[in-house]
Amino acid sequence: MALYMIGDVQGCNSALQRLLNKISFSPSRDTLYFLGDLVNRGPDSAGVLRRLMGFGASAQCLLGNHDLHLLAASVGARRPSRKDTLGNVLDAPDREAMLAWLRQQHMAFLLEQQHQSVLMVHAGVLPGWTASQALALAGEFEAVLRGPDLGDFLHQMYGDSPNQWDDALQGIDRLRMIVNALTRLRFCTAEGVMEFETSDGAHAAPAGYLPWYEVPGRKTRDVTVVFGHWSTLGWLGRDDLFALDSGCVWGGHLSALKLDTGTPAHELIQVKCEQAQKPGD
Repeated sequence: MALYMIGDVQGCNSALQRLLNKISFSPSRDTLYFLGDLVNRGPDSAGVLRRLMGFGASAQCLLGNHDLHLLAASVGARRPSRKDTLGNVLDAPDREAMLAWLRQQHMAFLLEQQHQSVLMVHAGVLPGWTASQALALAGEFEAVLRGPDLGDFLHQMYGDSPNQWDDALQGIDRLRMIVNALTRLRFCTAEGVMEFETSDGAHAAPAGYLPWYEVPGRKTRDVTVVFGHWSTLGWLGRDDLFALDSGCVWGGHLSALKLDTGTPAHELIQVKCEQAQKPGD
């Protein structure tokens, strides 16, 4: 049995097929953990969703900001933008089945291995959150995701405030803060104030801000954190951290990290992707 963590697919179904071929994936034997942004910007979001749905429990998926954007568009909370390629989901005869499946997915995973704990999120973890706290807060939103009040939240999801965590936050502000941290975070201050304007690489941190994973005293340093979302950061592999968004939709690579369950060593597997979007278009 092999475990693989896979970066942002973003509707690039043919690249996903090549990656699965390269790792000789067998749904009866292996498990795939997708780090979110399954859909959008690439040419075949519906194909990706149908493929993953067909894998059953062998495909464990996080939701990213683009996946939540699809759900928001489906209830009229957000109009698709010029760069969006969500039509083949929203106009599909099996649209409702795909949307219902998305609502059953997750916002964080904590995988306990014999020699390490692995926390998987789409974008990042606030420096003041422990792994168990991040998982619990993800669970708060997952309850809304699967419940009757999702539409109400999606109409209020967009926005950059509050931008700093407070345990006393309640209601929409609390949920928006959780979602923004888990699906949009790149830079924050040492105190955990988030910044959302900058999407360049780690070198482009605004004054007073750091990549979230470089904040001194970050409370998830005791686990291995694996994330996607940050295509301009690209592949990053450290003892305590892996970044797996390699810009597939921009003509980069689709990346899988094979989790070695016997030793701390892991294996990176990549396939080259056709460019579906051009930066700046």
